[in-house]
Amino acid sequence: MSLAMWNQRFADAGERFVFGEAPSHFVESQAPRLPAGSQILSVADGEGRNSVYLAGLGHTVHAVEFSPVALDKARLLAKRQGVAVRFEQADVLTWDWPEGCYDAVLAVFIQFASPDERRGLFRRLAAALRPGGRLLLHGYTPQQLAYGTGGPPCAENMYTEALLREAFGSLEILELRTYEQHLSEGAGHSGRSALIDLVARRPA
Repeated sequence: MSLAMWNQRFADAGERFVFGEAPSHFVESQAPRLPAGSQILSVADGEGRNSVYLAGLGHTVHAVEFSPVALDKARLLAKRQGVAVRFEQADVLTWDWPEGCYDAVLAVFIQFASPDERRGLFRRLAAALRPGGRLLLHGYTPQQLAYGTGGPPCAENMYTEALLREAFGSLEILELRTYEQHLSEGAGHSGRSALIDLVARRPA
């Protein structure tokens, strides 16, 4: 989707949040495992539901998002929750990524990236971690196309365990699983969904 299309999608929702205001269940499940006061990068952060949640737990969060409309809503959410997040507007496919800076890098439903774009994006996700840092990646498997409850209608943009294992071979894989679950995350993610989680650590 182009920037104009993303802006329109977030604007059309009005005061509602396309993906809800609560964090992803994956983020909630992984949050207790993060060291206190972690430096976290949230990639393609959208309307701020994950970054604001993590900031509320006392972490220092840098959230990067393409759409200025989404960022306006994220800033509103952060203000409402009384937390500080460093929001930055950027296209993560062309952004000048920091390297070796973060205790955790969060990538939730970043499946806008085509296979060619994804290769570079995945390399940058791993490189942004400091030694011992964790990559937290959450997305859809190809089975999601049968459900149509979120994500792009493109099988090639979805993830499999084999794909992620190969892409992040430089990291220590702590958890990699596929499963199905009912999601209720705003209108954007609603209904039975085919999901995949990856938790991986950069070697110290």
